[in-house]
Amino acid sequence: MGATPFISAVAARRLLLGAQGLLGEQPATEPAAPGGLAALRQVIEGLGFVQLDSINTVARAHDLILWSRLPDYRPEQLDQLLYKERFLFEHWTHDASAIPTAFYSHWKHRFAREAARLPDHPWWRDRLGADGERVVDHVRERITKEGPLRSADFEHSGRSGGFWGWKPHKTALDYLWRCGELAVRDRVHFHKLYDLAEHVLPAAHRLPASAQRVHKKWLCESAAARLVIFTPRELAQFFDHIDLASARAFCAAATRSGALRPVLVESVDGEKPEEALALHDFERRLRKLPEPDSRRSGQQPLRLLCPFDPVIRDRARCLRRFGFDYRFEAFTPEPKRLYGYYVLPILQGETLVGRLSPKLHRRHSILE
Repeated sequence: MGATPFISAVAARRLLLGAQGLLGEQPATEPAAPGGLAALRQVIEGLGFVQLDSINTVARAHDLILWSRLPDYRPEQLDQLLYKERFLFEHWTHDASAIPTAFYSHWKHRFAREAARLPDHPWWRDRLGADGERVVDHVRERITKEGPLRSADFEHSGRSGGFWGWKPHKTALDYLWRCGELAVRDRVHFHKLYDLAEHVLPAAHRLPASAQRVHKKWLCESAAARLVIFTPRELAQFFDHIDLASARAFCAAATRSGALRPVLVESVDGEKPEEALALHDFERRLRKLPEPDSRRSGQQPLRLLCPFDPVIRDRARCLRRFGFDYRFEAFTPEPKRLYGYYVLPILQGETLVGRLSPKLHRRHSILE
């Protein structure tokens, strides 16, 4: 056995940026052309999922994530893949996300886990109220009889107010969605329109759940391919779909087989090198990446990253790899914010060089 390979922070972040589609020039696409949708499908499959978020200070998170990789991307393209082609479906990773429908059989494990977990969870019990089972049955019955419905189509009683002050029927809708009984057929002003999953995704709904062993192996291998270098915890957190013990067991077996290699990764934040794992061919992957841009820094490709971009989402990794200390301050009281409500990190070439705090005044068509 030779010495444990040492990977510089520069090489580690290049591998991450490459795996996440953020190296080199952005490919131009025609928004209305079939090639535009083909490129979008390829980008989303490469990412594994795209986080959905309702904050619309400039644009919604999913649109910003895709635009930073495809400069001609338009929001209606994602709607086409989600609500017309059903190439994607909405469900949960670490947060609400658009996920390739090809992965649906793996999400059936999540549906079953949520169905077993949520009824006894205090948060859900509190919001469903004392008649929770009756409320869930009522919501299920109405959608079965009437077809697609929104939360606003139900008469609400009980809890109200606040972002998480959900009323019983909204909670029941989300519960049935989490358990896989309902699916999101469409969005109306970003409000979910729910329908029976068997009506929205009939072919995927009929498929059996993947075998448990196959499921866990697929999750770990899929996450590993999109991270290249990682710890077991980062692997488990990628889809937030398996526990840490399962991720560790996979890493141990893959290391024994030679699929993974233990490595030491430089930390640019002054901390000691991190013990991690890398795909066995990480050196070949590094050589195949586009060469670092040799032009003057002011001419290097520049992108604005969403606060929920996969490269930014793990704040500790962002600090270790890029030396960039980023915090999402939308939920921080204004007097305590350092930079702004919805700050976009600026990626220039392969370096995070600054922050932009934008605000779109839609009525006047002005971006401040």
